[in-house]
Amino acid sequence: MGALLWLLIPLMAAIGAGLWGSWANRTRKVRGDGPELDGYARFREAMEKPHSGT
Repeated sequence: MGALLWLLIPLMAAIGAGLWGSWANRTRKVRGDGPELDGYARFREAMEKPHSGT
């Protein structure tokens, strides 16, 4: 009986992790690549600017 109890502990932990993962992922909003592409465009513009010679 004690062996079954020790086997139930990881089983319950796996079930709990699955439930928590599905709950934590439910509120994640689908987001496109817009912000990342905008940031990359700003980076590219900044790198293309001529550097001032010192």
